[in-house]
Amino acid sequence: MKLISLESVVIVEGKYDKINLQNYIDATIVTTDGFRVFKDKNKQKLIKLLCDKKGAVIITDSDSAGAQIRAFLKNICKSDNIINVYLPQIKGKESRKDYPSKQGFLGAEGLSGEIILAALKKSGVTAAGEDSREKITKTDLYNYSLNGQANSKSARESFAAFAGLPGGLSSNAFLDALNAIFTRETFLTEANKWRQQQVKN
Repeated sequence: MKLISLESVVIVEGKYDKINLQNYIDATIVTTDGFRVFKDKNKQKLIKLLCDKKGAVIITDSDSAGAQIRAFLKNICKSDNIINVYLPQIKGKESRKDYPSKQGFLGAEGLSGEIILAALKKSGVTAAGEDSREKITKTDLYNYSLNGQANSKSARESFAAFAGLPGGLSSNAFLDALNAIFTRETFLTEANKWRQQQVKN
């Protein structure tokens, strides 16, 4: 199955939803970590920033918890930058779980590509043009001490402050944010400016 390419950021609830959707969607996918987003100010800042820059496609589970998370996200993002994708309510249990969810519906992680893509189409989500931009990689981050080195966490905090990104991001979330906001070329330019600033200080 060919991946559908989206320019907008896709927001889902959990990491298993993200893993499943990566089989069908080529996009930056950000998780709310369930209800944790309600208290995680850094995650809220990241989501707002990505919504403002790229727009967002929100895909939450079709239960009451998913509805609460969706409503919360609508308050963070500008309404005209959001496309809500509503998954069908299909009874079942994800294979990794011992029991079904409270309301018994499959989440995004348990649905097939056909069902997910049909929900996207029904919600008016269309594929973007082929994105030929070169991606920022973990090697790029390593070369600027932003990943895989003893001081990488503090370096990411410093670069985040320099570039107007929220702090407290893991290396993976940091990379997702960079690829959503910068081309590789513009990132390298900003990273060099940041490095020069570090040397001066």
